[in-house]
Amino acid sequence: DNRSVWIQELALPPSARLELQRFLRWNEQPENRFYHYHYYRDNCSTRVRDALDRVLGGRIEARTDTVPTGTTYRFHTQRLTANDPLVFTGLLLALGEGVDQPISAWEEMFLPLKLREQVRKVTIPGPGGAPVALVRSERTLYQSTAEPPPDSPPDWMGRYLLLGMLIGAMVVVLGSYAKRNRAARFGFGVLVGGWGLLAGLLGLVLAGLWGLTDHEMAYANENLFQVNPLALALCLLLPGALRGSSLALRGAAGTALALLALSVIGALVKLLPGFDQANGEIIVLALPIHAGVAAAVVRRYAVSAPAEGLRALRRIRETR
Repeated sequence: DNRSVWIQELALPPSARLELQRFLRWNEQPENRFYHYHYYRDNCSTRVRDALDRVLGGRIEARTDTVPTGTTYRFHTQRLTANDPLVFTGLLLALGEGVDQPISAWEEMFLPLKLREQVRKVTIPGPGGAPVALVRSERTLYQSTAEPPPDSPPDWMGRYLLLGMLIGAMVVVLGSYAKRNRAARFGFGVLVGGWGLLAGLLGLVLAGLWGLTDHEMAYANENLFQVNPLALALCLLLPGALRGSSLALRGAAGTALALLALSVIGALVKLLPGFDQANGEIIVLALPIHAGVAAAVVRRYAVSAPAEGLRALRRIRETR
């Protein structure tokens, strides 16, 4: 994977070495070697941290558990995925408020490099009782040639807003020509149908992560205001609406307005206490699209409704 590899030699006292050896032998047994992986709280880095802390009598946790870092799990997740915008956006969408709580230096050691840094600072009683560094020596086995990740997440809020406004504007423009231009109608159908399908399926995934899994970091995800299973109804109603069905148009307009209302609510609740999820990028991406879809579909329904009414009136007169 082209990752740097370091070795730290630890000055563990003999009793700690024996205890660590016994633990590792126990851990390698078939019934103990597998564990319920958690990407933040129980991974390959935290397992090393916990094993060392165990044989050091809790010295590492005592030193780091109350030390603030000024970061969150999301901070590091975004920082480490900044080189892949799709993964960055997917994790931004899927992870809920649980990853936005401040973490301590102890919790930050879910990252191997943070574990390496903290272990460097630990001291233990030496042979004469004086404190000595836990790390006796350190060397690099392999230095990665890959570009190191940034120290902080990128600020892409403007990019998400621009993309959302661009798509929303395209929907409005295509919708205004859809009735009399086949190409515009096709483009309108692709954009609105594609957005409805994407938002609906993503909403189902988020709801499933919350209700059907133990991925608690995805629970109570405010992004359900922005991508909701209700959007799938828009896909079902869209073909009829494009053919001019008044019933389908009415349903599509109502659905689009409901989705826009949910998106606006999702933005407004950020003003209330308890809604602290860092999902501004998703809001500024989705809300303009919902607004564009609602404006275009409602306008199409408003234009078609009087015409449908006139046709109905003519039919009534003809029957007389």
